[in-house]
Amino acid sequence: MSDPGERGATSERGLPGAGLVKGLAVTLKTMTSRSTTQQYPDVAPDLPPRSRGVIALSEENCTVCMLCARECPDWCIYIDSHKEEVAVPGAARPRQRNVLDRFDIDFSLCMYCGICIEVCPFDALYWSPEFEYAEYDIKDLLHDKDHLGQWMATVPPPQAHDPNGEPAKEETSAARKAATARPAPPAVRSEPGAAS
Repeated sequence: MSDPGERGATSERGLPGAGLVKGLAVTLKTMTSRSTTQQYPDVAPDLPPRSRGVIALSEENCTVCMLCARECPDWCIYIDSHKEEVAVPGAARPRQRNVLDRFDIDFSLCMYCGICIEVCPFDALYWSPEFEYAEYDIKDLLHDKDHLGQWMATVPPPQAHDPNGEPAKEETSAARKAATARPAPPAVRSEPGAAS
């Protein structure tokens, strides 16, 4: 007596060698189609418009708030600073501000999650599409603020706002302030006895 599961297996298999014929057909079809492989070092790749390559630093925007270093899950951002007194005209005493001494990112540890870019409240970090920064020694993947600043030239401009989308928060607040600051038009008084 034959097993019913065995009968189903033989009917699914079909003719002997059918799988080999299907595999050879796929191989033949692939061999006759035109290759789309680009030879990378000789031909520059066409990257999508908002590609994530490395992280670029705009040093003048950094206030050394340390949010990026604290939120980094890999702890690959190293920041050092010192305080400097700034004399403000008309102020009773000089003010202090943080001055950035060191801003390093270790790209051998970075997992390119982009959390540091998202949490930066002062737009000091940006995605750059630059991807050719391989090194022979892993220690050379620790890039300082000067190197990160050079990549700012490769950062693409921001995308245009969708005209069908919601307006930006800044636009709505500016419009609201302008509407409340606009003085009411003067009321026209009519004199008694004048024709209306």
